[in-house]
Amino acid sequence: MPPAKVSIIRPTTAMRAAAVMSTTAEIEPTTDDSQDLHYRTLSSLAVFSIACGVLSILALFDLSLGLIPAIGILTGIRALRQIHRTPDELAGGWLAKMGIALSLLLLVSGWARISYIRAMEVPDGYLRISYEQLQPDPNTAGQTVPQSALDLDGQHIFIKGYVYPGSQKTGIKRFVLCRDNGTCCFGGQPKVTDMIQVTLADPLSLDYSPNIHRLAGTFHVEPSQASDQRGTVLYQLDADYLK
Repeated sequence: MPPAKVSIIRPTTAMRAAAVMSTTAEIEPTTDDSQDLHYRTLSSLAVFSIACGVLSILALFDLSLGLIPAIGILTGIRALRQIHRTPDELAGGWLAKMGIALSLLLLVSGWARISYIRAMEVPDGYLRISYEQLQPDPNTAGQTVPQSALDLDGQHIFIKGYVYPGSQKTGIKRFVLCRDNGTCCFGGQPKVTDMIQVTLADPLSLDYSPNIHRLAGTFHVEPSQASDQRGTVLYQLDADYLK
């Protein structure tokens, strides 16, 4: 028996085109992932807010430094508003919230701590005074000692200040107390109403340091010669408390 004939069908051009089209239809088009990525800028205000939050720890030691956490809170709020308006452009909302929370916590803590210290540092029976009460009224011509200072004559008062450096450095019993260390510690001459001649009662004495001192005693308005030839002082303090 003669072998069977096998007919071979050769693909035509039309068949090739159809196959290509079918294969192409089955392959899903790829997309460029880079077109879907969107980068947002970290808010500089949010970064500044968290930085203020960290620095707000300084407010625990000085009430005037409470400005730092206040700035941190305001900056954080402003950062959140900017991020809310442009969420596709700015990021860092969590930083701003952390800055606000940390600033607020340290602001309240600093205020509470310093208020407690101020309340507890004055010995019983003494009145806290400030150097403002010892300044003459600029609107009253010729006034040297204001009435507010005269009213304190003979009173038991508490005041803080800095020791004017003199020739004696240890075991000091008599010295001039100044309003701030900007003048006394750098060779300046304080105003006469910014100086108090202090005499320490026994057994009190001190060694010179540029740190602030807390004193209490009997206040007098009595012009006299200051120690170490510093000129005339108007105010005297017979101190029986020193810290």
